[in-house]
Amino acid sequence: MTTEPQTPLTDERARWAGEALRTAADAVEQAIQGKRRVIELVLATSMAGGHVLLEDVPGTGKTALARSLAQVIQGTSSRIQFTPDLLPGDVTGITVYDQKQGVFEFHAGPIFANVVLADEINRASPKTQSALLEVMEERQVTVDGQSHPVGSPFMVIATQNPVEQAGTYRLPEAQLDRFMIKTSIGYPDGAAMMRILQRGADPEIEPVVNTGTLLQMQEFARSVHVSPLIADYVTRLVEATRRASEVRLGASVRGALSLVRMASAWALANARAYVTPDDVRDLALPVLSHRLVLEPEAEFDGVTAEQVIGQVLLDVDVPRENGTE
Repeated sequence: MTTEPQTPLTDERARWAGEALRTAADAVEQAIQGKRRVIELVLATSMAGGHVLLEDVPGTGKTALARSLAQVIQGTSSRIQFTPDLLPGDVTGITVYDQKQGVFEFHAGPIFANVVLADEINRASPKTQSALLEVMEERQVTVDGQSHPVGSPFMVIATQNPVEQAGTYRLPEAQLDRFMIKTSIGYPDGAAMMRILQRGADPEIEPVVNTGTLLQMQEFARSVHVSPLIADYVTRLVEATRRASEVRLGASVRGALSLVRMASAWALANARAYVTPDDVRDLALPVLSHRLVLEPEAEFDGVTAEQVIGQVLLDVDVPRENGTE
């Protein structure tokens, strides 16, 4: 685990990090046309050290997003197609006996990359899902009693197809909670579609930063100032999700921590060394919605977690002071 930064975050460093993220977003947008907010959310999640769950239909650019992100940071990428017969060892790697050397050697699986695309994660068995989610949490693989760190930076972008649910294994709430945000790319608008058709869907992306730069940005994000007013606001939002009549299970403590971490990265992406209430409000939906479990009656009536979060944002008073206090 990386250590906390020893010096406070200066405005100059915040501006540098914000400019670096904008440059990276510009580069990724060459491959993912017309989806600036999604790109910025994913980049901010990488700065916060989290993982992304994309719920999207096939062909919207999920693989291109993961590959482009890896190219931008000069990192490695891998893609794992989850299927019902996929085994945990197919993800993490296995130990093989070398007869010539007379020793067991670990053969690393595709999880050992800076950016890992776990495609259609809900098609794999719960055992295989758990193997991936354990790596996401622990940042290491344990095989035959030996631990193997996956390296840093490390980010998983998992996908689910919301349409085809036959033969799938729904992610349990405890595992959904491991993802820092849930979002979707969606189809491009007409103008973006024209640009894709004219230029092609797989342009070459030039690296604009490197993995060392991303690690430094992660360190800066951890030192963004979060005032007591902001912490209180996040606390009240999370507690409000638990009190909502339509909700059986509200946002967890991990959800509150994820919201603060994402808000800190979002502030840094906007060249600020402090979090504001608007940062929290901008991110409440992608960070909290997938963590709510609704009452069956509410689901039957068509209520969604997104609607609950929207109502909570309306009901909870916003701090009048900004995050610099």
